[in-house]
Amino acid sequence: MNFPFYISRRYLIAKKSKNAINIVSMISIVGVTVGTAALIVVLSVFNGFDGVIKSMYNSFDPDLKLTPASGKVFSPDNERLKNIRNHEAVLDIAETLEDNALLRYGDQQYPAVVKGVSDNFSDISGVDTMLVVGEFVLKYKNNPYAIVGQGVAHFLSLNINYIDPLVVYVLKRDAKVTMNPEQIVNRKYIFPSAVFGIQQEFDTKYVLVPLDFAQELFDYQNEVSALEIKLKPDYNRDQIQNEIAELAGNDYLVKNRYQQHETFYKIMKSEKFYIFLILTFILIVASFNIIGSLTMLIIDKKEDISTFRSLGASLKTIRNIFFTEGWLITIVGAITGLFLGGIICWLQIKFGFVRLQGAGSFIIDTYPVKLIWSDFMLIFITVIFIGYFAAWYPVRYITKRFVIQEFK
Repeated sequence: MNFPFYISRRYLIAKKSKNAINIVSMISIVGVTVGTAALIVVLSVFNGFDGVIKSMYNSFDPDLKLTPASGKVFSPDNERLKNIRNHEAVLDIAETLEDNALLRYGDQQYPAVVKGVSDNFSDISGVDTMLVVGEFVLKYKNNPYAIVGQGVAHFLSLNINYIDPLVVYVLKRDAKVTMNPEQIVNRKYIFPSAVFGIQQEFDTKYVLVPLDFAQELFDYQNEVSALEIKLKPDYNRDQIQNEIAELAGNDYLVKNRYQQHETFYKIMKSEKFYIFLILTFILIVASFNIIGSLTMLIIDKKEDISTFRSLGASLKTIRNIFFTEGWLITIVGAITGLFLGGIICWLQIKFGFVRLQGAGSFIIDTYPVKLIWSDFMLIFITVIFIGYFAAWYPVRYITKRFVIQEFK
């Protein structure tokens, strides 16, 4: 057995009566364990919320979204776009047209985005699975119906009763200055058939209507503002995005789900990084116990150091004894912390014992948790890195004062 490791292990788990050094060493291990477990738990909860939010976004956003590089609308009937429809990786394509409008329901008014969607929109998105009330009906016997965001419905005090219609106002595209406002505004009536609840950004913004209703409302013929593309599951999405962008040409932009909300995803990544950074600083503070423990151990073991020197041990060997001691504290604490944090996360996933306050108003009842093994590796490497310097400092500098004279 390696001599420094053997001695270090004996110092760490000595069966002698508990003295101050043993207690400080145990406190060091506990500090590293708690810090490591906290990193795992917090990052896993963050991963859980991140996954929930992304799944909500995915319920509304398509795999790929094709929009014009300039202008608001385009015709979907040109040859380039027909080639996209025939691509082997494309499962389905929905046509959409959206613009701003003013809504009125009863005495309430609210500005929103009216989004006209083709009949196959429910095959592209998961909005039909996120309904709060009503049924996902856009057309019935040639009559148009609206699917309203929960936030929009709240501000309008809207009810699904098929008695009071939703009134939609938009400015005419060719409107001219006039004293009569009725001449510059398009007004249409539509009954709401359902209310969806996905995420606040969508719920307070969108009203879904049939595509032909939106085209008539906004004074367009067959133009659309986007093609929303659903891909087959067995294809590489990045590769297909590049191929579709090449087919579409420079006149169009093709965005994946990340690019459709690029700012949001960047903020989520930044938040996770800063949470990791803050907890790492806390772990660094906890690692000062290792410095104190090794310092006290070096001072306490001066007689042992003299014995080792008499037996022919070099300065490097003696330093390795105490350096290994610091690493043992770090490794034991890191492994224990990873195990403890993993168990806590598993229990939360399995039983959900930590619940969200006011959970009845959320789509989830308990704190979501998602274990990512790359987080375990990153945290373990970080803890070991911190432990290396926490052990290196006292071994390097304290031995200069209390050990170096033994070698003169």
